[in-house]
Amino acid sequence: MQNHLSSEIQQHRKPDYPIHPLILNRWSSRAMSGEPLSNTELFPLFEAARWAPSSYNAQPWRILYVKRETADWDRLYDLLVDANKAWCTKAAVLGLFFSRTTFERNNKPSHTHGFDTGAAWENLCLEGTSRGLVVHGMEGFDYAKAKLLIPNDHEVHAMFAIGKKAPKSSLPQDLQLKETPSTRKKISEFVFEGRIS
Repeated sequence: MQNHLSSEIQQHRKPDYPIHPLILNRWSSRAMSGEPLSNTELFPLFEAARWAPSSYNAQPWRILYVKRETADWDRLYDLLVDANKAWCTKAAVLGLFFSRTTFERNNKPSHTHGFDTGAAWENLCLEGTSRGLVVHGMEGFDYAKAKLLIPNDHEVHAMFAIGKKAPKSSLPQDLQLKETPSTRKKISEFVFEGRIS
């Protein structure tokens, strides 16, 4: 299956400049097997998030996670929109990324808490990809209900699903059509030298 995935990624993704294959090959699959993940398999992803850079080394990110077939599963699963519930039933883990909006050291506003949390997410995601896992971030959930699960001085950012890979044929037909690595905008569309014209 790995060879098939590599050739499919190469068919859809061609960088304009050489980059690390781990970055190029990371994509948000939905096809997961339903197999559980042990803490030995899962916690290296959290360890990777731990080492992300942050302003003043404040590490404002927080992660709330649940494993499938545990008493807490529905707490996060029920936040998802129906379209995400359809494929997340086979995830081993669901998680919620949120962050503290003020510095712990002085309680002043942290303007980069979301930026820093994005770095932690990317570390988690790349570590999972390097281990052959599916790691898929999501905006499709109820943010207001998620906010009730976290402290008041924190902000909700995104949810994610983690699981072991499965063939795309394991997905419903409509999702099989979406199970393809996406392309990206050209650098010239988001990078500007000197001024934005």
